[in-house]
Amino acid sequence: MDRQKYYAAVKANLEPNIFYHSLALEACMGGIFDYLESQGQIKAGEPSREEWTMAGLIHDIDYAGDTKKDHPGKTREVLAKYNLEISDSLDRLIKAHASHTGIVPQNKAQWSIRCADSLTGLITAVALIYPSKKLAEVKLSSVLKRFLKEPRFAAGTRRDEVILCQDADKLNIPLEKFIEICLVSMQGISNEINL
Repeated sequence: MDRQKYYAAVKANLEPNIFYHSLALEACMGGIFDYLESQGQIKAGEPSREEWTMAGLIHDIDYAGDTKKDHPGKTREVLAKYNLEISDSLDRLIKAHASHTGIVPQNKAQWSIRCADSLTGLITAVALIYPSKKLAEVKLSSVLKRFLKEPRFAAGTRRDEVILCQDADKLNIPLEKFIEICLVSMQGISNEINL
């Protein structure tokens, strides 16, 4: 899959804030994959790392215009406008990020996108309260505190989904480690997401 073609389609179709969120989730998915692989947790049958990151990149491509109300069910339809396609497994992985699709995650990739999706917004919100508005200044302890003790901070964060990362039958990653992976992943692309 040619990332640049999908990247261009996402950028063309989405408002800048949703586009930056998509890049953030792409980075997080890569970071989670790398961590799980280092722990020997990526088993045969898991989607490839490329599929993990591609799912992050394009998961919200239909969250715009007249397809927004049917998100994420119109991913393939929007991609077709740009002469792009995805596999059935990648389409299912993308749909797994949204609980209203009725898809219950079945593998590490699907649990990762479900758990990480809204966490990117909380990490971004923490960066934006600093005078510099830069991710480089954000500390793990600050994100963790706002996640656990300030439920009204970044209230759109689906904390009930993020915290599932800890469950042994899902990702089996402690919450603090999961947040750290996503924070570091986003810090690694801070220039691309204007943070």
